[in-house]
Amino acid sequence: MKNITVIGVGYVGLVTSAAFSDLGNCVTALDINEERITNLKKGIMPIFEPGLSEVVERNVRAGRLFFTTSYAEALKDAEFVFIAVGTPEGVDGEADLQYVRMAAETIAKTMDHPLIIINKSTVPVGTGDWVSDIIHENQPHPLEFSVVSCPEFLREGSAITDFMTPDRTVLGSEDTNAAERVAQLHLPLRAPIMVTDLRTAEMIKYASNAFLATRISFINEIAHICEALGADVKEVARGMGYDKRIGHHFLEAGIGYGGSCFPKDVKALSHMAQIHGKHPQLLHAVMEINDYQRRHVLLKLHDVLGDFKGRIIGLLGLAFKQNTDDMREAPSTTIGDYLSEHGATVRGYDPAARDAAKRVMPYLELVNNPYELVKGADAVVVLTPWNEFKQLDGQRVKEAMRTPVMIDGRNLYEPAAMRELGFVYHGIGRGYNTGDNS
Repeated sequence: MKNITVIGVGYVGLVTSAAFSDLGNCVTALDINEERITNLKKGIMPIFEPGLSEVVERNVRAGRLFFTTSYAEALKDAEFVFIAVGTPEGVDGEADLQYVRMAAETIAKTMDHPLIIINKSTVPVGTGDWVSDIIHENQPHPLEFSVVSCPEFLREGSAITDFMTPDRTVLGSEDTNAAERVAQLHLPLRAPIMVTDLRTAEMIKYASNAFLATRISFINEIAHICEALGADVKEVARGMGYDKRIGHHFLEAGIGYGGSCFPKDVKALSHMAQIHGKHPQLLHAVMEINDYQRRHVLLKLHDVLGDFKGRIIGLLGLAFKQNTDDMREAPSTTIGDYLSEHGATVRGYDPAARDAAKRVMPYLELVNNPYELVKGADAVVVLTPWNEFKQLDGQRVKEAMRTPVMIDGRNLYEPAAMRELGFVYHGIGRGYNTGDNS
């Protein structure tokens, strides 16, 4: 059993704390947000993540997981300290490192024995060296420490599984012994462990997310061409995916990527490139295509309805993806804001993101189920591919609507079947199947 401290109980920090304690370690999770820590002690989760509350409860009950707002308490017996604080997007797209700085300064002033400090937050290349300098500058008395980069590769909605069965663990440090000790922590996960220098490890995280975002934007651009030429992008992607060099992952055309990682990380990588005199043309194109996907859905809706004023439009799904309540960079916010500003009554339904959506979309009329959403509506826009939406009674939906218009931003439904039911149906890149370039 190792003594581990995790600073930050947001998405990454709480999952990291829960998972390491579930592996048999003693973990103290720290956050300066007193309300969040108080709620966690009561078993109230700050985020919606399948399976997380059960893992937290099990390990609190077993005496392996603790929560505190005190650095002195958290660092008292720690061997490893993970920094997992937020790195929000700055003014110019750069990562805002104020919370990382605060954590590093407070660790330096509080530590009373040697530590291995591990950057788990997604941070710009060079941050490991910067954190090391901050700790050196703020220590009252010199104490040994090492800095290791251990980027996270968690997907919202499957974070516990991703942590426990990773594709790989990436570690970066200038201290080989420290990297080896952190590697030992991850051995129970039985995944390949790659050890490299600090900056390379930090870059692996950004390059990975940028590449996945590029795949999404690529297939969305192909979808536009499919619409023009009368091809079906779902079949195109399926045919591409059988090629082992390509694969099927992240080739689903739709309304683009969102959430806390891809938008922020692509912008941050582009910013890093530009301030060093490089020209990230591909990254710019990825972002432009992604931004256009929201407008593309609105254009489809406008082509059918014309003026939005006085229309009732339902948004089926609000979170940026299924199995989460995360509204950060969610397409629903862009689309809902535009519709509301142009006179539409905007309804919304999501199985998990109800409260989070209301905070960022105050104009939203929230309903309790999909059938309530479509009652008397002029159109419904599918924005989140929750499994429950795949089983909706299409006939019941059609009969409840004032006009049976569906813009399927996730290609959940088959165009021919929806048209047979009597819908005016538009998917993304489904030109061949619809016969009308939708």
